Amino acid sequence: MKIHEYQGKEILRAFNVPTPKGGVASTPEQAVKIAQKLGGKVWVVKSQIHAGGRGKGQILDPKTRKLILDGGVKVATTLKQVEKYTAKMLKNLLVTIQTGEEGKIVRRVLIEQGVNIDKEFYAGMLLDRAQSQNIMMVSTEGGMEIEKVAAETPEKILKVVIDPNIGFQAFQARELAFGLGLKGTAFKNGVKFLMALAAAYEKTDSSMFEINPLVLTKEGDVLALDAKVSLDDNALFRHADYIKLRDKTEEDPLEVKASEFDLNYIKLDGNVGCMVNGAGLAMATMDIIKLAGGEPANFLDVGGGASAETTEQGFRIILSDKNVKAILINIFGGIVRCDRIANGVVQAAKNINIKVPIVVRLAGTNAEEAAVILENSGIDFLVAHNFKEAADKVTQTIAA
Repeated sequence: MKIHEYQGKEILRAFNVPTPKGGVASTPEQAVKIAQKLGGKVWVVKSQIHAGGRGKGQILDPKTRKLILDGGVKVATTLKQVEKYTAKMLKNLLVTIQTGEEGKIVRRVLIEQGVNIDKEFYAGMLLDRAQSQNIMMVSTEGGMEIEKVAAETPEKILKVVIDPNIGFQAFQARELAFGLGLKGTAFKNGVKFLMALAAAYEKTDSSMFEINPLVLTKEGDVLALDAKVSLDDNALFRHADYIKLRDKTEEDPLEVKASEFDLNYIKLDGNVGCMVNGAGLAMATMDIIKLAGGEPANFLDVGGGASAETTEQGFRIILSDKNVKAILINIFGGIVRCDRIANGVVQAAKNINIKVPIVVRLAGTNAEEAAVILENSGIDFLVAHNFKEAADKVTQTIAA
């Protein structure tokens, strides 16, 4: 589950990870009051959306798409500037390299006290699936996209693998801090920062921490100037307080709707709607559609206990995407029988009055009975008997 920067920093502070002082505002008046409370002469106004590249983005009018402000992160040296920048950001569209052209509406801003930056670094923690272990990585190239650094100068990324039996060790923190070139007080603060960051990651059951930039101030402090925190959805049952941090306005409406029916749905850019049971089969289905010359419109896993209701809701969600020109149903009957799926498909198709071609491939338990149900349904399903045939048929119906 993605959360906003200000929420991520609240979590980090709870585990003694140093961050700049700040507060979140949803009106210009609130922003000014926060800046006054923070004191100082420099403040940073930061748009809060679930996307990176905010500083290089553009604030646009959501109706006319006229440029309002260049950049979704602005430095203010007066309270009037705090108010002006906040007013220009709130309720308008922020377009960044990660949001795409559609952008995202800014509903709140983070006001932070300015800091005296000496150097910028990068720090990140995530699961390395190739090694099946968490890693901590740092780089001297703070402020840059880590993907670009990895592609162009991979030697500037330092990594340590964390043994789950003993956790992140102090010697590993020292190794990384030394690799960043930290010395004296800055070195000690860097080690403390990394140790606290690792503890926060583990105790919150997070799936990713990205601190970019991690800054060294001229006073020798090490701070998380930005924070991208993703929490593991599968561990939220252990963290009831974190569930309320979810911001559904930042998520795709169809994905939110799907979650209400325990459907795993991710919208894509193609025109072939996919309804599959099992994440692995869903991934394979999308691959074979691509190989057949088609483009999948979504990932949709109806799960092992799909019912007529979940199947109908799956149809409704798929068809809410206007780009969908055909649907491929690819079900392996194991936990759930094929005849049960077939009945659900027939009922859903009749209830919704689906007007796009539907290709159905059912294999496994009671597949023969399912074929009879589809044949006697009175609906013109295109039945496929194997994986490749299903992909070929669905792409051919679109091309026809």
